[in-house]
Amino acid sequence: MESLAELGRTLSVWLLPVLLAITLHEAAHGWAAEKLGDDTARRLGRVTANPLRHVDPFGTFLLPGLLILMKSPFVFGWAKPVPVAFHRLRDPKRDMVWVALAGPAVNLLQAVIAAWAMHFTDLPPEWLGAWLHQNLNNAVVANVFLAAFNLIPLPPLDGGRILTGLLPAPLAWRFARIERLGLLVLLGLAVLVPLAAEQLGYSFNPLLLVLLPLADLLFALVLELGLW
Repeated sequence: MESLAELGRTLSVWLLPVLLAITLHEAAHGWAAEKLGDDTARRLGRVTANPLRHVDPFGTFLLPGLLILMKSPFVFGWAKPVPVAFHRLRDPKRDMVWVALAGPAVNLLQAVIAAWAMHFTDLPPEWLGAWLHQNLNNAVVANVFLAAFNLIPLPPLDGGRILTGLLPAPLAWRFARIERLGLLVLLGLAVLVPLAAEQLGYSFNPLLLVLLPLADLLFALVLELGLW
């Protein structure tokens, strides 16, 4: 029973921060696309804070659970990508960058608001304040890591789309073509390479080598703006 109680407490301080981080990230892409000329996401009901419209059964639940069971050195997942018809954007190449940036930007905004709100968790009763403080702390962590992960410059992540929009047209076209293999490359870097290195007696995770410095930079920015 004690383990069930601990599981329930863990869920109570992680579930809402993670769902909000994922949901508003995806909704932000759709909102930005609509403002820049493409209302596809709006018409499909994806510009919403309802998490049920964004979660992906495999990427949001099954894959992270399997990675945890396999004791993977890195656990990640994703929501259903928001559909964007880039050719309908007013300036497809330029606006692709803004649409891609919208998701990580909303995550960083959530992290700053959560960091700022932590200053007021001593106002409610102590038991409630402690629970709110943990939720807000986890919101900072979840949003910073989600933003950092998505800013890795590899399609189909937001960082890959941003880089595609910034590259000269011939290079952008070639780089965008690797998006079909992007997920496999991510899985290889996050899981297969570290597991193979571990079997050889080494500790090596190439994805973390990129992710952790970027996350540290974003943490510093959030803490400065949130006056943590």
